[in-house]
Amino acid sequence: MAVINSLFNIDVVTPETGLNEEQRTIFFEVISKSLRVTEHGHLFNWLQGSFQSLLGHDVMVYGIKTSEKESYQYQYLTCSRYFDDFKFNQVIQYDTGIVPQFLNLWQKRSHPLMVTHDLVEFEANNYTVANFDKSAMKNSELVNVIAHGFGDQSSKISTFVMFGRLSKPLNPNHAYMLELIMPHLHCALVRIASVSENTVWVPNSNRLDKKITGRESEILHWVQLGKTNWEISTILSISPLTVKNHVQNILRKLDAPNRSQAALKAAKLGLVRILK
Repeated sequence: MAVINSLFNIDVVTPETGLNEEQRTIFFEVISKSLRVTEHGHLFNWLQGSFQSLLGHDVMVYGIKTSEKESYQYQYLTCSRYFDDFKFNQVIQYDTGIVPQFLNLWQKRSHPLMVTHDLVEFEANNYTVANFDKSAMKNSELVNVIAHGFGDQSSKISTFVMFGRLSKPLNPNHAYMLELIMPHLHCALVRIASVSENTVWVPNSNRLDKKITGRESEILHWVQLGKTNWEISTILSISPLTVKNHVQNILRKLDAPNRSQAALKAAKLGLVRILK
């Protein structure tokens, strides 16, 4: 313990010392709110609340893998203007991206992984510190990362999450907090995946050949609440252009002249499930 304290120059929270009273209060609040996370918008709001007090960050990249898929399917959430669709697609590239490299490192030990460019690499009993090239970390706009996962190759659903651009320098407290939160985060991501993969069929007067996808259903929900394309893109962490394309598809499928009429028609006729 003395070696770790000297290395990081902080008070380390461990299973032996436990959380202090304030941390316990915040932790239980965060876990309680996680039970209501069922879609991307909920996840974004959850992560921007009390969660930031335990694990402050600007970027989250997460992957979900099912037994039917060979690789993780990644998405991201961000409140940073430096990390966008381009950066996201860059970091998840199978051959050159740093996210698959993080995943490989994590799979070797299956405990929290801390990645930066200015710490000595070493392995403790409950976390690993990896030192990546400074230019690679800077170019990714993740800056520093704490990563962890849940499940393995034999699991029906596995998840892997990375929090980047942390508000505090990396230290063992990040690893301990993420280890505590990970089971609850995993359950939230599984619920989101089950909603996003659902397809809701939309009948018209003649036939059942039009459908609203899970993502379009999410966007239709926010359209009904009066959100602009830019606001929806921020909530769902996708580009405004992507939102615009989804809205155009929704208008076409519902044969509606504008977004307000599309939301009204869907809600009134029960043609699509509006997420709550």
